Amino acid sequence: MRNVKVPLSLLARPERFGDQRDQDCLSGDLVIRAGKAVGLTAASEAEAPARLVLPRLTECHVHLDKCHTISRMEGVGGDLIAAIEAQAADRQNWTADDIRARAARGLDELISAGCGAIRSHVDWGAEISPLAPAPSWKVLCELVQEYQNKATVQLAALTGADDMADPEVADVIARQVASAGGVLGVFILDHLGRREGIRNAFAVAEKYQLALDFHVDEGLKPGLDGLDIIADEAMRTGFQGPVLCGHACSLMNIGTDALKPLAEKLARAGVAVACLPSSNLYLQGRGDGTPDRRGLTRVRELLDAGVRVLAGTDNVRDAFCPLGRHDPLHSLALAALAAHLDPPYGQFLPMITTNAEHALGLAPTYVDGAAIGDLLLFDAATTPDLLAGGGAPLALADAIKGELQ
Repeated sequence: MRNVKVPLSLLARPERFGDQRDQDCLSGDLVIRAGKAVGLTAASEAEAPARLVLPRLTECHVHLDKCHTISRMEGVGGDLIAAIEAQAADRQNWTADDIRARAARGLDELISAGCGAIRSHVDWGAEISPLAPAPSWKVLCELVQEYQNKATVQLAALTGADDMADPEVADVIARQVASAGGVLGVFILDHLGRREGIRNAFAVAEKYQLALDFHVDEGLKPGLDGLDIIADEAMRTGFQGPVLCGHACSLMNIGTDALKPLAEKLARAGVAVACLPSSNLYLQGRGDGTPDRRGLTRVRELLDAGVRVLAGTDNVRDAFCPLGRHDPLHSLALAALAAHLDPPYGQFLPMITTNAEHALGLAPTYVDGAAIGDLLLFDAATTPDLLAGGGAPLALADAIKGELQ
């Protein structure tokens, strides 16, 4: 494959891959042997426009049960609670066919954007009981099977901290989630039972060998401490499964002296944090006029402490985010602007590739040694070009076929 660039951050052994350093990438002709990328040699066609080679992207946090519902809502606006209420009102439209059509559209959009791994949260709890899955769970489980040859799709059952505070309820839910091969998710805000809910979540996750994924501290009011409790519980239990915490907006309330030890504790505990810029920028810091606070977690400080930080899409065109796009590169670009992440941008690509895979309990895919079926070709000459948006990627295997014809 003539004249390509590979970001250094996406190579396991860049010193063995060659060839010429070009800013935050290596450049040259990509050598493919036995269906795998094995190295770069000196470019033979320097005049040809360069293209970027990346592993398939990973979407760490979406809500396929809610996506693409905004067009049938009126007067949507307000904060997180208002969004929850508006989305709940839309459930009257949630037939199996409606959920399937919208979720399949979201999956197709993610796969077209280059995703090979996707984690979607699915609200748990039927109207009759918090113990039973909502109807959307069955539909999404069916879609996971239908799409298994296109992408690895994980479903995280999104439960409430108060429900999980009851150990018997927690056990019943976790057993059902495990039988479906899912992930245990918990919404943690200012629930009175949050400490017990977190403790029980870790206990049943250990019992049933489940990964944990928390919606935690999604707000800017003072006193939210769910992330700290999760870090303490992960340290206390020595839990070995992956733990991912989404949102953590309340870290914006913590000064440097208190933030540093918490960030270091998260790093020691192996707790990953997902920055979800689109929904949080839209919902957080709302008042009577233009917001003066950014609804993000402290991306730069967490990265500096060694925390595995990811960028996720969260909600797309629903009550929580009326815009949005199912595209991890778009989410990373928005995070870069909102969190003041400066070039070189190649250093942040693991937030939607290798580090995101690790946080989802998957083996990271690096370019060196990867099968061509796991690699993408982007029509972008630099990493800023990539994040600025250069169109849909092309599967490297398909690109090779085109050049051989």
